[in-house]
Amino acid sequence: MGENLALNMAGKGVAVSVFDVSKEKLEKFVFGRGHGKKIHGCSSIQELIASLERPRKIMLMVPAGKPVDEIIQAIIAFLDEGDIVIDGGNSHFSDTSRRTRMLEGQGLLYVGAGISGGEEGALLGPSIMPGGSGAAWQSVRPIFQAIAAKVDDGVPCCDWIGEEGSGHFVKMVHNGIEYGDMQLICEVYDVMRTLLCMTTDEMHAVFKQWSDGELGSYLIEITADILTAQGENGLPVIDKILDKAGQKGTGKWAVVTALDVAAPLTLITEAVFARVLSSMKDERVLASRALKGPEVHFSGDRRTFIDELGKALYAAKIISYAQGYQLMRVAATDFGWKLNYGGIALMWRGGCIIRSALLAKIKNAFDLNPELANLLMDPFFTEAVAQSQASLRTVLREAIRSGIPTPAMSSALAYYDGYRSANLPANLLQAQRDYFGAHQYERVDMPRGVYFHSNWTGRGGETASTVYSA
Repeated sequence: MGENLALNMAGKGVAVSVFDVSKEKLEKFVFGRGHGKKIHGCSSIQELIASLERPRKIMLMVPAGKPVDEIIQAIIAFLDEGDIVIDGGNSHFSDTSRRTRMLEGQGLLYVGAGISGGEEGALLGPSIMPGGSGAAWQSVRPIFQAIAAKVDDGVPCCDWIGEEGSGHFVKMVHNGIEYGDMQLICEVYDVMRTLLCMTTDEMHAVFKQWSDGELGSYLIEITADILTAQGENGLPVIDKILDKAGQKGTGKWAVVTALDVAAPLTLITEAVFARVLSSMKDERVLASRALKGPEVHFSGDRRTFIDELGKALYAAKIISYAQGYQLMRVAATDFGWKLNYGGIALMWRGGCIIRSALLAKIKNAFDLNPELANLLMDPFFTEAVAQSQASLRTVLREAIRSGIPTPAMSSALAYYDGYRSANLPANLLQAQRDYFGAHQYERVDMPRGVYFHSNWTGRGGETASTVYSA
């Protein structure tokens, strides 16, 4: 991505100096893909920084964690007040907040820029989500908005997110939604393959059709492409790939953060754990020989059920976005950030992995009500899920009957039913907590915030524990 971002910048008229710790990689790039372009190779960090105009803008494209801190320490000595350090990698937002405060304390500016779109997006136009030192924005804005993807109306998929690590936070949520989207598509693919016994060509035709409608998205498009790829002997490549998924951690970060700020990110959590379960390939093979389930059986009309699948995927996808946006809203309150949720949807409309037709509707929802608590409460999404929830229930019923795992879709429906319930069985849970731990409870017939304790056994006394929330 670093190479392609440099080529993208140079193609937009920006003079770029580059450095890599590997002399071989540096020379291969400068005299190869970068030859004849406004790209200058530097043999040292000192030379790199000396080649830049002030305020200097140094963009790091290195693995998250310790490498970022090491590079920052290596360059600080050569920087002057007002110079800008930019981290374009997938850093954890808390690290970006820490680095922003540290560099600002030394008179420098720091930008944590979440970038999505992969290698192709970096070259042709990514989605860029910058946050950190607000004073840096006017200097980096012309470059970032020049290289970013543009949506149909010419608006760049890049704008200032907010303070400290908010840019990397929004990128983390983007990746969490990406995990959810991918898992939902995989579950639909599994139902098609296992329950409906569809061929890859038949599945390709369905995903191709979906890509032109309300389900249209980058991930649906590439799924259609993947299903047409053939390898040796004309066999589908997809059937040769081991069912063992990898991950780089951003989805897990989103889940851990959701737990920290108490946001119910259930669908994305299931998507992360689905990857973990898939990685236990050898153990699953052994379990498949010992653990029995129902026979796979489908007796309905296949064409009708495929239509149900599309509607079920649409409903679950909306719920995935609703959870991601709910996480952003809760976290922004916790961290004191002011996030522009409609603007974030605009940034995700092009260049990024989760770009989809749905994002225009999300932007409209927050334009209509910037204080919207949950996407499901927007009139468009309320009606969309109302119209498609029956299909989600139908698909899940058939999948459960045949023992096909659908953790993300199942979680989507459970969240929806939980969120729309005025009364949940948490009253019994609170009674249990008070019974064994004297944790107290509120009452429906008394003002909120007033707590009570019952001496359930007659031996517990009247002393209660303190009320707190982890």
